Amino acid sequence: MLGIVFTTLVEMLEEKVSPEFADEVIVAANLENDGAYTSVGYYPFSEMQKLVGVLVEKTGKPAEELLHDFGYYLFGRLASAHGQVMAGRSGILDALSVLDNDIHVQVRKLYPDADLPTFKVLSKTDNTMLLEYYSTRELHSLAEGLMDAAADHFGQTIQRTTVRSDKPHTYEFNITVES
Repeated sequence: MLGIVFTTLVEMLEEKVSPEFADEVIVAANLENDGAYTSVGYYPFSEMQKLVGVLVEKTGKPAEELLHDFGYYLFGRLASAHGQVMAGRSGILDALSVLDNDIHVQVRKLYPDADLPTFKVLSKTDNTMLLEYYSTRELHSLAEGLMDAAADHFGQTIQRTTVRSDKPHTYEFNITVES
């Protein structure tokens, strides 16, 4: 998993709670590298699972809620660091429709070893989209947070439902942009 995800999670914990809380989470997670992450490094997904597990214990919040909140925060950091990736997009549906064929291509230029989820547009109108998400990491809640933040980035309000597909590791996001 990309180091920028780990460094941003630690940054969020420090900013939203405290540096001491971030340290407590890292220590409690008993990580192989003691939480010494760099944004350009690659780290095992199991380390993210450990961090989220500790956060669930410490906050009492479900993992899905924590991952959504993190996805929302992560979008802000990615958009400010790599704004060119969203440049020229007219809105959330436009950005999502080119996620795999354009945005993820740009991400792979920056992070060649990135193991990204796949997104496939199943149907699209001017204000709705049915989007298929696939990832063996099952981080659909993080993707929802990213989408919600992207909608806010474009000044749009969305209604979104998520349904687990019959296919393994696959979810469908039904997204409607409100007028």
